[in-house]
Amino acid sequence: MQSEVFEYFLNGGDAQLLVCEDDKEAIAALSAAEFAGLKVFRLPDFRAREGDDLRSFSTELFELSSELAKFYEFEGKKLLISPVCTVLNKLPGKKHLQKLTLNFGDKIDPKELAQKLLRFGYEAVGIVESEGEFCVRGEIIDVFCVGAQEPNRILLFDDEIESIRHYSTQTQISNKTELKSVEISPFIAALGEAEFEKTSEKIKEIETDALISDLKTLGFWAIEGFIDYTREFKTVLTKKFDGFERGLGEVANLPVLPAAKVYKDLSVTLNADFFELNKNKKIKVLARNEGLFNALNLSEYKNVEFVQTEAALNLVSPSEIIVSLNKFEKKKRAKKPSLVIDELKVGDYVVHEEYGIGKFTGLEKLTVLGRTREFVVIVYQNEDKLLLPVEHLNLIDRYVAGSGSIAVLDRLGKANFAKIKEKVRAKLFVIASKIISLAAQRELIRGEIIEKDDAEYLNFLQNAGFAYTRDQERASSDIANDLKSGKVMDRLLSGDVGFGKTEVAMNAIFKCVKSGFQALFFVPTTLLSSQHFKSLKERLGKFDVSVFKLDRFTSAKEKAAAVKALETGQPCVCVGTHSLLSVKPSNLGLIIIDEEHKFGVKQKEKLKEISSASTATSALSTARRRSCNEREDTVICFRKMAGAIFYAISVGAWRRCRTFPARRKIPKIERLENAFADIDRLMAERQGECPFH
Repeated sequence: MQSEVFEYFLNGGDAQLLVCEDDKEAIAALSAAEFAGLKVFRLPDFRAREGDDLRSFSTELFELSSELAKFYEFEGKKLLISPVCTVLNKLPGKKHLQKLTLNFGDKIDPKELAQKLLRFGYEAVGIVESEGEFCVRGEIIDVFCVGAQEPNRILLFDDEIESIRHYSTQTQISNKTELKSVEISPFIAALGEAEFEKTSEKIKEIETDALISDLKTLGFWAIEGFIDYTREFKTVLTKKFDGFERGLGEVANLPVLPAAKVYKDLSVTLNADFFELNKNKKIKVLARNEGLFNALNLSEYKNVEFVQTEAALNLVSPSEIIVSLNKFEKKKRAKKPSLVIDELKVGDYVVHEEYGIGKFTGLEKLTVLGRTREFVVIVYQNEDKLLLPVEHLNLIDRYVAGSGSIAVLDRLGKANFAKIKEKVRAKLFVIASKIISLAAQRELIRGEIIEKDDAEYLNFLQNAGFAYTRDQERASSDIANDLKSGKVMDRLLSGDVGFGKTEVAMNAIFKCVKSGFQALFFVPTTLLSSQHFKSLKERLGKFDVSVFKLDRFTSAKEKAAAVKALETGQPCVCVGTHSLLSVKPSNLGLIIIDEEHKFGVKQKEKLKEISSASTATSALSTARRRSCNEREDTVICFRKMAGAIFYAISVGAWRRCRTFPARRKIPKIERLENAFADIDRLMAERQGECPFH
């Protein structure tokens, strides 16, 4: 393929867009086109389909925005190379990619700038760590521009830009070099106020499974004015994409590169014999640096020419050979450090992604090639040391083991850790294949139709004791639609503590049991099991719904009754911990997993295996947003002052939670009584009731 690309553009081919099959082919084509004299811009392989949640494709979209902006900015002879999946979508045009330039001395309003960055698709955060993020803290504005290697820190004096510098995301320390200006490229598109409002409204109308509906998640599908690049630019294909995984539409009819007449692709191993056999031909050796070329010791061959380039190209013609010492390198994604160096203590065990388990012994400053740097010192077997620069902290993680296990240090220079990683990788593939197989089976299963919208269900809703929020109503409606659709349900219900996830789940349980099926309520702890059992009894017992509990505190008699009910197919709900994995319900209609994030993949899939082995069972998982250190329906307050305790209690009461004060030491009874008196007084002042004592 490289021969066709090189010869086409060497002979004056005027195509502006070259469409390849995938990333690998696009990288090869880029080398050929660049060596032919073109300025080349390569788009990523963007495989999302309309309506998909785009947060999982953020890397591709950042690269797409950056490359298209550079493409439009360049004025000379240029070429855009794209995998075919990318150009099947309409992409941002020149008007969408207008940059915002901030110069030293400019006067700006931080609030207006923040709004503009939001319309540029940037995300407001507390600490800037990744592309497309910004933070405004008084007179300090941090922004990580799309396509940039480092974020920028803008300092203001009143409303005037006093300083623009790069800074490190690791240390948060600014560079000494002052910049004259900073260019901020948009993420996907630069929108005006009216366009932003219109796009936001369109996003709300998109039918999607995305948990969050915003510009970063679905904006690509809602922004108007994107263009079809295969129509906008003269396009040529590297080959016909017969049997491609997606429908190509008009792209399938585009012209293909003509076959090469002079050059042919070459696969060769460079050695002395190769250069001896080709003494009569002109040979161009491509390498990214002179050191690679000099290592071949080719000074005696006058027909060999060194060309410094990043291109990886191997071609042969009757009079010329082009060979490359460069290799196609797969681009690795930079992983964020998962630990802070200050959190490590001397003697802590850490895991290096290449060398395995070692012991952290501290930090050490060393001067290497005239530069003083700080290193993390990790000790392995036989007191071997590994010195890791602090900027590569992302390569290590804290060692976490099961209770009672003792860490064994790995040995540098041995392949033991690599073998362990391979075994783990193989096991993960087995688990993944089972999950995929199970998901495929569930897609083919015809689910039971569970529908209960009669007067009894309305009576159940009215007995909730409170009015449902808009989100509760929407979640209950979506679940009801899934249950009566005849398709098996896999739904995640996410919300903060005390916001009514259990009430929504009880709606589904009521419909399921009253339709003649059984429901399993899976929880991670015996405490939650007892709490939910009590709640279910109080809420569902009034409507003749049988409620059972299975955990290690369940008596033998109660356990026998629950197992018998499940095995005989009696419509009921059973709440429990891992004990539920051993039961065999004969009429299962619904599985609920509470605190879903606390279970492993194998445990959750075991429950799905139970469902697939019986009837077509739906699954509903509930998980709280991890915004605070709270247990389900409990607020733990580490406070001393009565006013702070009152505040926590009033918030807890508003959210219908139980609230407990937590202290390291039990205070004297007299001091507690004084605190309660202050709390009662505060409650009385606000005409509230104290649920505390």
